[in-house]
Amino acid sequence: MTILIHLLQTIVALGIFDVWVLRASLPTAFRGGASKSLREEFVVYGLPGWVFYAVGTLKLLSAALLIAGLWLPALAAWASLLMAFLMVGALTMHLKIKDPLTRSVPALTILALSLCIAAFYFLG
Repeated sequence: MTILIHLLQTIVALGIFDVWVLRASLPTAFRGGASKSLREEFVVYGLPGWVFYAVGTLKLLSAALLIAGLWLPALAAWASLLMAFLMVGALTMHLKIKDPLTRSVPALTILALSLCIAAFYFLG
């Protein structure tokens, strides 16, 4: 079971790094509204500019802690809860602007995986 949880941690972390580092300025089918970049998404959601940096910092920190949690499990436990919280926020924003459900699939997936990771560490 530990191997599966470590795999989930790695998938979540690499997925976040991919979105926030490699593809932040690229359009995808999952961007909110008609936005073409991650920064534009936050504008579409009606959020102030500082929220983009705060959310990005928290997501990248959480992803890094999930990787560090491969060796220090307590880090992964708390990082998975933070990631789940951030994904609830992402889903809320998609609902706010009435995006089609398909645009929420990545956030729903990361939320589900994060909750599985948290359950493993907190519920044993």
